[in-house]
Order: sequence, then structure tokens, then C-alpha cells
Amino acid sequence: SPTMELAERFLLDALAYLECALGVVCYVLLKLVGSPYGRYASSGSAFGLPARAAWTVQELPSLALPLLACAGAGAPAERLNRWPNCILLAMFLVHYAQRSLVFPFLIRGGKPMPLYAFLLAFIFCTYNGYLQSRYLSQYAVYADDWLSDPRFLTGSALWLIGMLINIHSDHVLRNLRKPGETGYKIPRGGLFEYISAANYFGEVVEWCGYALASWSIQGWAFAVFTFCVLFTRAQQHHKWYHEKFEDYPKFRKIMIPFLV
Repeated sequence: SPTMELAERFLLDALAYLECALGVVCYVLLKLVGSPYGRYASSGSAFGLPARAAWTVQELPSLALPLLACAGAGAPAERLNRWPNCILLAMFLVHYAQRSLVFPFLIRGGKPMPLYAFLLAFIFCTYNGYLQSRYLSQYAVYADDWLSDPRFLTGSALWLIGMLINIHSDHVLRNLRKPGETGYKIPRGGLFEYISAANYFGEVVEWCGYALASWSIQGWAFAVFTFCVLFTRAQQHHKWYHEKFEDYPKFRKIMIPFLV
């Protein structure tokens, strides 16, 4: 009914503003306590899940919910008969297909994921998966010429560049150790020559591109949340590298080349 549609549209806007606020809260909390997983997990930390299984399952809602939207589960996906909506939802789907079905199976070893970190990631992927897929499939309205709009073209290019940086940087990190080697090494190559967290930079660029192309509070909320969470993690990495390696390149920035 029109009343229900209006209520859900209001809900989607409210959830987007809440996601922005949660991003700021996470930034403050993570600055205070750090991100205690991966290399920062203590040996006596909370119950851990196998890294591959945890990554697959925690990211899966952001793949499954858009697919359900495409299938018209719950309600016909009325806006997906428009190319801009289809392409934007495909951007979201491609990322999470890679994150849940490819990335976990490329992990070499991988420290156990604390249960609470897994649950928080799963909740976020469910929340954001619903927000993005429902908005694009039911409510987002674009002009007929949106595919040639500079915002869409620039955003789409940034999305693609960011995803490629992210995938390449993950590849660099995976191949730091030769077979049989243990311990940590200084990342070299690609954007790691300029910043400590090239993989996070790629992901932030990717979602800022998506936000620009979608030109929606829902898209920008995701970009803001991603930046807030990943920048604190990048700061933690940068500090750790400088403490761990005396010869760590002093000119490398944290997450944005030449700037920060």
C-alpha cells in the first residue's frame, strides 16, 4: 500500500542516517580500544572461528539479500527494470561475491576470528545489505540520462579502480611470505610504496565511487561507515609497522597517498 511504501522509504532514510552515526561511534570506540582481531588478537581472546568460514558467512548476507531482491522475494523489484538501478546493485553484488565466495578461499592460514567480531560483521552485512538492496530495487529513481551523468560515470570509474586496488593489495599481502615462512614482513609494491593500508584505501575509493554513482544518502552512509572503520584500522597498522620494523619507510602515509 502507499502508506507502507512511504513508511519503508522513511525507514530506509532513517537507517542510512543511523549508519552514518554508527560509523562515527565506531571510529571513536576503535580509536580507544583498537581492532582486536588478526595480528592484534591476544592469545587468550574470546572463542575464535576458522578464518575462512567466518569471512564467508559474515559477508554472505550482503550477497544473499540483493539476490533475493533481484528474484522479487517479498515484493516485485519494480526499480530493477531501470539500467542505473541494475548496474548499481550489480556493483554491490560483485564486491560481495568476491568477498564471500573468492577472498576467504585465498586466505593462507589466517588467525581465528573472535566470535564477537564475526557477529558484529554479520549484523552489519545484514543491515547494510538490506539497506542498499531494498533502496535500489524498490525506491531509487534516476533520470533517463543518468548513465551519462558525470556523477555516475566518475563514480563507476572510481568503484572499478578501488576494487582493483583492493584485490591487488590483498594479493600483495598474501604473497609476502614464501611457503614455509612465518612472521610479518613490510609490504612492498603497488600502492604499498606510498601508504601502509593500500587494501583499505582501495575499499574506501570503491564505496565512495559507488556513493557518487548512486547519489543517495544510502550510498554515502556506506562510504562514511567504511571510512570510519577502516581508517582506524589503518592507523593501528601504521603504528604497528613503525614499532615492529626499524627500517619501515618513513615517507609512507597511513591510508591516503601523499596526504594522511
